[in-house]
Amino acid sequence: MEIKKNVPNNTVTRKLTDIDAPTGNVYESVTIIAKRANQIATELKQELNRKLADFSSSTDALEETFENREQIEISKYYERIPKPTLIATEEFLEGEVVFKEK
Repeated sequence: MEIKKNVPNNTVTRKLTDIDAPTGNVYESVTIIAKRANQIATELKQELNRKLADFSSSTDALEETFENREQIEISKYYERIPKPTLIATEEFLEGEVVFKEK
């Protein structure tokens, strides 16, 4: 998954009028953002698990655990990226999230 560079890492105060503008209802907007955040979190988790699966072995024991520099760098990268809710909110406000009304 490609993470955009313009997503802030910290919480940003947003105007409710900006959030409810696409749907006309702030609660619908928040629900859409939450569902998209769940999708992003799932994608990131699957991607991380695929990358870390290369480092796991079936014979690992507590005594045999050792530091792997590549594994640590991958983990640090995923810790530094913005939270899925921030990514989803930014996508929603930029109009990149597609949703259908019932």
